[in-house]
Amino acid sequence: FFYHSSLLSFIRLRALYSAMPPRTPRLVISVDPSKKPWEQEKPLHNRWHPDIPAVAEVEEGEFFRVEMVDCLGGEIHDDDSAEDIKHANFLAVHYLSGPVRIVDSKGVPAKPGDLLVVEICNLGPLPGHEWGFTGSPDRENGGSFLTDHFPYATKAIWYMEGIYTYSRHIPGVRFPGLVHPGLIGTAPSKELLDIWNERERDIVERGSAAFTLSEVLHTRPLAALPTKMSAMLGMIQMGSPQWEKIAAEAARTVPGRENGGNCDIKNLSRGSKAYFPVFVEGANLSMGDMHFSQGDGEIAFCGAIEMSGFLELKCQILRSGMEKFLSPMGPSKLHVNPIFEIGPVEPHFSEWLVFEGVSVDEKGRQHYLDASVAFKRAVLNAIDYISKFGYTKEQVLSLFFFLRKKQGSAVEFSF
Repeated sequence: FFYHSSLLSFIRLRALYSAMPPRTPRLVISVDPSKKPWEQEKPLHNRWHPDIPAVAEVEEGEFFRVEMVDCLGGEIHDDDSAEDIKHANFLAVHYLSGPVRIVDSKGVPAKPGDLLVVEICNLGPLPGHEWGFTGSPDRENGGSFLTDHFPYATKAIWYMEGIYTYSRHIPGVRFPGLVHPGLIGTAPSKELLDIWNERERDIVERGSAAFTLSEVLHTRPLAALPTKMSAMLGMIQMGSPQWEKIAAEAARTVPGRENGGNCDIKNLSRGSKAYFPVFVEGANLSMGDMHFSQGDGEIAFCGAIEMSGFLELKCQILRSGMEKFLSPMGPSKLHVNPIFEIGPVEPHFSEWLVFEGVSVDEKGRQHYLDASVAFKRAVLNAIDYISKFGYTKEQVLSLFFFLRKKQGSAVEFSF
């Protein structure tokens, strides 16, 4: 608490003395969702690696704007078929805009050991593309948290009207969302990348037999190891010797890690700040996977309302901030994690339902303190209850991808 209070006081004091009149954000990365990810003016990337070059540079304190395609790069269409979800290329997620190199007012880049403060000033759906999708992958294409109960691909299309969204696939439902980036982070150093690859390869080699918790859940791959298949590395030419080397070792973007990444924090919206450790010169900030709304964690691979969107940001560099404000939780000083200061914007509701789940699976077998089994039971109880009011269980499943299950959500149902 002391360190956090000191950090916030430092940032607020610094902001007070650097206050300037409002400005129009400078567009540093634009996208066209009608084009493929590799056809964008500034190439996108879908891997983490220190040698992926920056495509833009911004100065500390500058107000700038970044546009992003959805996590699957336009592969999902606004139609009534789930075939695109069924056959989606999940090796390609997530398509990121960036990296963005951050320098101070003297042109000196952020350095390893610094802390990069990223403030979300504004965000939203990409103008002209105010729609998104939710989906549950087919069991044969990886499945999801509830694949044992919902083995086939599902999809719902959602349209945004200001803070509200609705879907023709779930008639009579309308609710306010909380827009946020599912993925944002800095580039890893080569040393940190090697740590990731070693520990994730180890868990795959040991296999699920080495674990005792959550064995009744559908088992997705234990880790998303590096693969050249569907790799995009920004401005690095595909097929070149450099591309071959980097693609073979670059980390997938699926899990969150020390650099931030795919954290899926639903409240990381307007007014929020993220304090990212810097591992490479310039920090090389990347972002993507925009969500209109999401629950507390995703119960399906496309477990939020995925969309193309924009972020308007400001950055500050705290020199030597990693040592001052972050404590390593591992064998090296690189085992740190970002701090997220949540903004003041959130829908507020006065009523909600609570569904209990216990650590007993569908076969009646007791598990020891297995929170995943208990959560699964709670979700299944909720789906069963809501489906009694005129909705199919598949429709309710689509709702539960992004409802704020921890705090409850107010959703308008028209029966």
